[in-house]
Amino acid sequence: MIFSKSTIMKYNFFFCMAPAMFLLLLPLQGSTQDIKDSVSIPAHKTSHETGLFDSDNFLEITLSGNVHELFDDRSDQSGIHHLRLTYKREDSSVVSVPVEAKTRGHFRKLKENCYYPPILLHFPSGDTLKSSIFKEDSKLKLGMPCKGEQYIIYEWLVYKMYNVITPNSFRARLVKIKLDDSKSKKATAPFYGMLLEDVQEMAERNRSVTVKSKLRPEQTETSSFLTMAVFEYMIGNTDWSVQYLQNIKLISADSNSAPITVPYDFDMSGIVNTPYAAPAEELNMRSVRERRYRGYCIQDMKTFDKTIELYNSRKKDIYSIFTNCPLLDEKYIKSTIKFLDEFYATINNPNAVKKEFGYPCDKNGTGNVVIKGLKEE
Repeated sequence: MIFSKSTIMKYNFFFCMAPAMFLLLLPLQGSTQDIKDSVSIPAHKTSHETGLFDSDNFLEITLSGNVHELFDDRSDQSGIHHLRLTYKREDSSVVSVPVEAKTRGHFRKLKENCYYPPILLHFPSGDTLKSSIFKEDSKLKLGMPCKGEQYIIYEWLVYKMYNVITPNSFRARLVKIKLDDSKSKKATAPFYGMLLEDVQEMAERNRSVTVKSKLRPEQTETSSFLTMAVFEYMIGNTDWSVQYLQNIKLISADSNSAPITVPYDFDMSGIVNTPYAAPAEELNMRSVRERRYRGYCIQDMKTFDKTIELYNSRKKDIYSIFTNCPLLDEKYIKSTIKFLDEFYATINNPNAVKKEFGYPCDKNGTGNVVIKGLKEE
């Protein structure tokens, strides 16, 4: 169960909002509707349509067209499918924009792994788009449920966690998706999905440009790399690589600056804990709930002091993302808080810090092992 009426009715505040999210998010707006129940969200009204990521409420959208043809197109060279995306403004007026959609990804794209594949949306320019919530978004990734829509919510909250840590992060918007298939009379129940900010927009927001070069971790900007690598350790994620640009994007302020590492795709992390999540065989780990630091070798543990200080300063806001979210059941909240408690116990114990973050220096360990078969998403 994702949530219940009793759980939702306990809350009358901003939707899954943490105090420190002022770094990336503007005041909330509008209202949301649950699958079974309605819940009113306090709103700050504005006189014009704001951007997609300027609200933390989930957005109800309808995808119209031959959507099942899109979902069935899962080849390596998947084609473009023309659909329409519809949503309602605050004033209840309906906005409908054309979109070009194609399936994307690797593991989640395969039918044997996921019922719905991840989607890439492209918004052709036009007058309607310019006045819509998507006016700043030429491209967006649409995350679809794979083995249960609750995992979409969990992963969305991981993006919110990293937003609290640094603006060098992808913004995400939770959506409720309704499918209006032109070739089928069978209705599909609405389900949760997630819209993810495009890398170009993320880079521009941080006054940077994207970097395509595949570099060694040591060649990236040290502070941002440690922030990212400790975050991946925090959430129990080993499914990333700077060398292969596996679930990592690089941005840089200019050609003379070392690139900043920006992570994404957290469905294989221990904190999300999807049914299909498993660590790479080369790491010799039991499960994704077992943490493994996968940075490069740093002998002086004082190098981590500022990173640890950053995470300690954000602790309250990180915890509140989960304790204040009405879409989570008590069991998941409890297990997640325990998982985070273990992380904070580690980073505030010098001996544990040396053991965990010094692991890549162990030549007999798997801290720097090269994982085969990695692909850029």
